[in-house]
Amino acid sequence: MAFTAKDVQALREKTGVGMMDCKKALVESDGDMDKAIDILREKGLASAAKKAGRVAAEGVVAAYSDATCGALVEINCETDFVAKGEPFVNLANTVAKTVVATKPADVDTLLKETAADSDCTVEECVQEVFLALRENMKIRRFVVSEGHVATYIHAGGTVGVMVSFDTDDATAAKPEFDLMGKDVAMQVAAMNPSYLDEASVPAEVLAHEKEILIAQMKEDPKMANKPDQVLAKIVEGKIGKYFKENCLLDQAFVKDGDLSVSQYVAKVAKELGADIKVTGFVRYAKGEGIEKKEEDFAAEIASMIK
Repeated sequence: MAFTAKDVQALREKTGVGMMDCKKALVESDGDMDKAIDILREKGLASAAKKAGRVAAEGVVAAYSDATCGALVEINCETDFVAKGEPFVNLANTVAKTVVATKPADVDTLLKETAADSDCTVEECVQEVFLALRENMKIRRFVVSEGHVATYIHAGGTVGVMVSFDTDDATAAKPEFDLMGKDVAMQVAAMNPSYLDEASVPAEVLAHEKEILIAQMKEDPKMANKPDQVLAKIVEGKIGKYFKENCLLDQAFVKDGDLSVSQYVAKVAKELGADIKVTGFVRYAKGEGIEKKEEDFAAEIASMIK
């Protein structure tokens, strides 16, 4: 019995098993879908489908970088216990290293790549760890940045940061640069800025902030009767505070409140006799934006004993 790519996709949707394993099962079953499911169950692969309703909202953020490129990856699983275990952490680190090596366009492409220091694909590596730990797990997202980067992983992977810099290779190789890069990455982890600098703030965001500030002042009896030009100057002053709170380079440097982050970077650059420019950053917080399934255990037990 022949089968098509749609059959492989259908089997994957029914079982939650990887595409290659589904294809092999259909070959072995001569295209018989039910028999293919049995084959996957017998191999211990299809049990993943039974866990499909459980939300993978835990996990880790991992980073990897070399002299020319860096990557940040988030991989999710079901429980914090598994997330902290060595097999899962090693998987995350392998995936991050693979992203740097292969620079895939998206997660689907990444899954088909040969994993770093392995003969298996990334998808096969994920499946292997699943078979050992029996939890839903998936590579949720990644970002790759070519050039000089600094990375920081906080609290065992709950938050990960990658900061990109424009500088020369000799400067990037110096320990002072490494320390500065880590300091800036830690700043991003701690203060969670929304933008790199003032120029990065979208015009519509600024306009909205100004509207809110003007509305607030009109509600203040002490401000309501002031001329519009005076209100406009006050708004500009308050927008400056917005920049200092939301733009990385304008933020007060956590390790030295007398300096902004941009001033700290400039200070290190001057000490090294080099040009250093922060060009961007990415901050991943584990599980952000994933809605965790609320379990009603009383209702679940009640349904089981009916």
